Amino acid sequence: MNNIFVYCEIENGVTADVSLELLTKGRELANRLNCKLEAIALGHKLEGVENLLFDYGADVVHTADDERLSPYRTLPHTAIVTGVFREENPQIALFGATTLGRDLAPRVSSALKSGLTADCTSLEIGDHSDSKGKEYKDLLLQIRPAFGGNIIATIINPDNRPQMATVREGVMRKAPVTNPKQGEVKRIQADKYFSDTDFAVSIIERHIEERKVDIKGAPIIVSGGYGMGSRENFGMLYELAALLGGEVGASRAAVDAGFAEHARQVGQTGVTVRPKLYIACGISGQVQHTAGMQESAMIIAINNDPKAPINQIADYTVTGDVSDVVPKMIKYYKANTK
Repeated sequence: MNNIFVYCEIENGVTADVSLELLTKGRELANRLNCKLEAIALGHKLEGVENLLFDYGADVVHTADDERLSPYRTLPHTAIVTGVFREENPQIALFGATTLGRDLAPRVSSALKSGLTADCTSLEIGDHSDSKGKEYKDLLLQIRPAFGGNIIATIINPDNRPQMATVREGVMRKAPVTNPKQGEVKRIQADKYFSDTDFAVSIIERHIEERKVDIKGAPIIVSGGYGMGSRENFGMLYELAALLGGEVGASRAAVDAGFAEHARQVGQTGVTVRPKLYIACGISGQVQHTAGMQESAMIIAINNDPKAPINQIADYTVTGDVSDVVPKMIKYYKANTK
């Protein structure tokens, strides 16, 4: 049918944010290609999940509600997704670049002999001409960092279908459609896709460790770079973040220097964030970092270099030494907040 499919991750009845982000982007791509957006949701106790997926732009929702599908296991999910894709023949299939998505998408891609681009940060529709002059129309342009984040590569798959990609969490906007419509629900008969070996692995015990640091959902982020000078100097950022009700982030250079743990890293090789306020302290603003925070609603840059690249995307810039500016911010905030 050559539509666009989004695999939706559902855990304990909660749909992953990255899946809703992909539906938002998928709706945009489907409008561009004049095709339908279809979602596939597998799990147990999925009653009503289709309503949320319709709200985010899905025209069709394929669901398989079976207790054997929750929690996630590789082989049963692979069997169903591969089988549905063979029947429906989508032109594009999108997965989150999560632990689950990174396990499932390559297996589906291999079974279908289709290409897969991992960890995309942007998706667009465009045309391409090869070296022999052959033209390809309306390809999925799969954009991702390459060579350690030093370049941005655009990857295409002109010959095989579906064009498949995994997309990093947080890089796409998440927004319900303005006028959601009641779409079509297709119930998947899971048993017809299963083989005897699909349940060779049983889950005896499942342990999920909660994130100790979660900056992705923080409304305010105070982020430090190599210019902070030391791990000890990051202490003032924690104090400022606590006063503002936010979290502390860091650039890759700061993490590599041991100033902060990797869980706080913002950028192409870290977390992509969209806070209401992002305060960049001692961060030069290389593309590897700005790609992960440039969609922040407001950006304040504090740097002693007036020509620092971060200033080009900042809403407000403060030229000065962070060890002088940040303590003054803390002092002023304490004095004027009761």
